[in-house]
Amino acid sequence: MPNRLAAETSPYLRQHADNPVDWFPWGDEALAEAARLDRPLLISVGYSSCHWCHVMAHESFEDPHSAAVMNELFVNVKVDREERPDVDAVYMDAVTALSGRGGWPMTVFAFPDGRPFFAGTYFPKESRSGHISFVELCLRIDELWRTQRQDLDDEAASVTESLGRLATLTPATDLPGADAVTAAIAALVSQFDPQWGGFGGAPKFPQAMSLELLARAVVRDGDDTFLEVLTTTLDAMASGGMYDHIGGGFARYSVDREWLVPHFEKMLYDQALLARVYLHGWQLTGQAGYRQVLAETVDYVSTVLTRPEGGIASAEDADSEGEEGRFYVWSADAFTRTLAEGGLSNDEVATAAAWWGVTDDGNFEGSNILWRPIRGDLLRPEVLGRARAILGAARDRRVRPGLDDKVLTEWNALWIATLAEAAAATGSPEWARQALRCGEFLVEHLRRADGRWMRSWQRDPNGVGQARHLAYAADYAALVDAFVRLAELTGDPVWVDHARSAADGLIALFWDEANGGVFTTGGDAPSLVTRPKDFTDNASPAANSLAALALARLGAMTGVDAYTERSEDICRLVGPLAERHPTAFTHLLGAVELHTEGITEVVVSGDRADLLEVVRARFRPHAVTLWGEPWDSPLWEERSADSPGRAYVCRQRVCDLPADTPEGLSAQLDGN
Repeated sequence: MPNRLAAETSPYLRQHADNPVDWFPWGDEALAEAARLDRPLLISVGYSSCHWCHVMAHESFEDPHSAAVMNELFVNVKVDREERPDVDAVYMDAVTALSGRGGWPMTVFAFPDGRPFFAGTYFPKESRSGHISFVELCLRIDELWRTQRQDLDDEAASVTESLGRLATLTPATDLPGADAVTAAIAALVSQFDPQWGGFGGAPKFPQAMSLELLARAVVRDGDDTFLEVLTTTLDAMASGGMYDHIGGGFARYSVDREWLVPHFEKMLYDQALLARVYLHGWQLTGQAGYRQVLAETVDYVSTVLTRPEGGIASAEDADSEGEEGRFYVWSADAFTRTLAEGGLSNDEVATAAAWWGVTDDGNFEGSNILWRPIRGDLLRPEVLGRARAILGAARDRRVRPGLDDKVLTEWNALWIATLAEAAAATGSPEWARQALRCGEFLVEHLRRADGRWMRSWQRDPNGVGQARHLAYAADYAALVDAFVRLAELTGDPVWVDHARSAADGLIALFWDEANGGVFTTGGDAPSLVTRPKDFTDNASPAANSLAALALARLGAMTGVDAYTERSEDICRLVGPLAERHPTAFTHLLGAVELHTEGITEVVVSGDRADLLEVVRARFRPHAVTLWGEPWDSPLWEERSADSPGRAYVCRQRVCDLPADTPEGLSAQLDGN
């Protein structure tokens, strides 16, 4: 008989609906039941595309004996970290504090009021290599609960006190200066792997925000060293097996230094952040291979992740048919046979095998992960385009990895921002249509009638679409950026209105009036054991980093000082941390750079596609662009009736003479 999770919208929670564990979703019902029974909470946090989450579920949560122990001793709570990043953040801090390292699956034991007293990650079914088995752990926790309750209470009090400390961080007097950005760039260069690109050794994560900061540095300084770090990494990642050479898009990370063997799950936020870096790499270098990677990533998201309603699904799993990577790998025989049956000659098949590094021995457990042995040589001859299509059609007949089809506001907004910028830079009307459609979906389905944004949308088991969970600061901040990018793409002031509404909600619901910055949860959200703040840029930008950058650009576009001031306040708050640990705050440092370098405001009046094209032709990270239908902004004053059409380039509200030729505008922009 299904448990309570059967009624949830989260695909991850519903994956556990048939477990023999008496699961609760996170909420007051679970906490009240723990208090009534005087039992600890056992909180298990994971996400749909997490390989080891599935392993622990199979070993322990699907096992009747393990489940019986859990049901007898605890009130068991399952959490989708992607739907509830607030719960995840609080208990991940506890895991780190108690065990020294974090990760998923996350396993936390807590008092009925939510205070954690023991936390870890994956626990095996059988004890091995010094790791206690999950059932033995449960029995030990029960013994401590019955015999040493006060010690556990003392531990919970200590851990809970430590969890709230970062949220009380006080701001510096001054904004961080250019030296903070310089220090981050220097640290990245020192960690650069000159042979294989990226930073550090295995496992190797793409670190898209660090690459983005390097791209900004290339524009600012024109330093060939920064460009080499950027292009070496872009070439290596797109050539390795972490990139899907048949279907497009990137896996989460590489288990090796060479980017060859990925951890195969595909996350929407990675597609958004990496597509943006390849867009900027193409704009900086003109290398067609980078645009190809961008286009193939967009195609993957549009064909696989995009839902019929217009929102974008969260992720694809690493596993299919019980094996990690099974969908993606090829035996040499299957590769050869598929292409031959598709009509390629023996010579053409041999060419394709050499192109993608296919050998009889393989490079992954006897099979082949397709990769590009000649690094950076990405543009395929015509015959390889046909080979790719044949392989793609054959692969589509396989059992595809599980799809986590919940639509998350934050991740969709990250994708919209990237796609809108890419559509403007390339002139692609199809990409513009997709970006607008996704934006319209969010406005229609994720925003309540009272203006309150929600975090997650999913169809329930009956097929009815539902928006669940109050949106977090990261959702609001990402929306501000997405709507500003849509305004720049379309020239339609409705997107400025949406951006301002989201920014006002961000400040009203999440702003810390005492110290500045945004809390993770809104003031209207149910309380946790502490109210966290999200500072560190990890796999995706932190809420405060997103807010600082988005509010700075919105403030420049609208002339509303309050947005600029809030952005500066965040930089003052996080700046001291960024100066001590610069590579952990690379998205935040993008906002710092905007404040230190200044934002260039460009207004294109009238019907002047030629002038707009000049603005969009290059990567201009320090610019915001207004065009199309005028609206209430100081930048539009006395310009809306400018019928001949001109461009105005302003910086810190000081403007150059109007430019009416592409050459004149280009000269002004290059001078800024």
